[in-house]
Amino acid sequence: MKRSRIPALITALVLVFLHAPLVVLVVNSFNESRFGGEWEGFTMKWYDRLWAADEVWESLLVTLKIAVSATVAATILGTLAALALHRCRSWLQTVHHTLITLPLALPDLLMGMSLLALFVALGVETGVLTLWIAHTTFCMSYVAMVVLARLQDFDFTLLDAARDLGASPWQATRRVLLPLLMPGILAGALLAFTLSIDDYVITFFVSGPGTTTLPLRVASMMKTSRSLPMINALSTLMIAGTFILAALSFRLQRKA
Repeated sequence: MKRSRIPALITALVLVFLHAPLVVLVVNSFNESRFGGEWEGFTMKWYDRLWAADEVWESLLVTLKIAVSATVAATILGTLAALALHRCRSWLQTVHHTLITLPLALPDLLMGMSLLALFVALGVETGVLTLWIAHTTFCMSYVAMVVLARLQDFDFTLLDAARDLGASPWQATRRVLLPLLMPGILAGALLAFTLSIDDYVITFFVSGPGTTTLPLRVASMMKTSRSLPMINALSTLMIAGTFILAALSFRLQRKA
């Protein structure tokens, strides 16, 4: 029977539909035209202006600080949550599982508003702390789900074998459990880092003075036409970085 080419054609059309805007953005980052309506020649001046925009790099530094710290906290908490959900069976763990998966289902708008309401009710001033708590909250859920998926195929008899050979619980965890879980843990950490860098909606609600992240800076730059070409250049760099992290995360999950 002759294989139909319709599925391959539909897949190609979907991929073109999804990635065509990204291609246009990357091409316009090298376009001489300010508005990108038509091609006026190749140029690198938008990248030069971006390099001289100190406020952009300050926002990038804030973004990286929040992303790294939130990723570390989310990786630790998410891994512990996944272990508890996999090993324990009780009504409390059912509630725990619901709370872990809730941030994945809630719209970012609703989550940002609820976190802001919580901070206001507690009298906490928005700033670096609130931004870190918010990013850790939603990143932890993604880490927990990735590690939990890795635990579904984990052979816990290996830990029993290590204990039979004289290993202490800590030695069995450090030398057997963590090395085997490490690809899944790293994949979850990379996913959390990518999500933290790209987040705009939740950050918009819980950020304060001195915590203007890169997505917030880009949104403010969109209001002036003079900054549009620099946004194209900046977005191109962000796309490249995001694709690298996503590809690395996918490879680690396949390895796991």
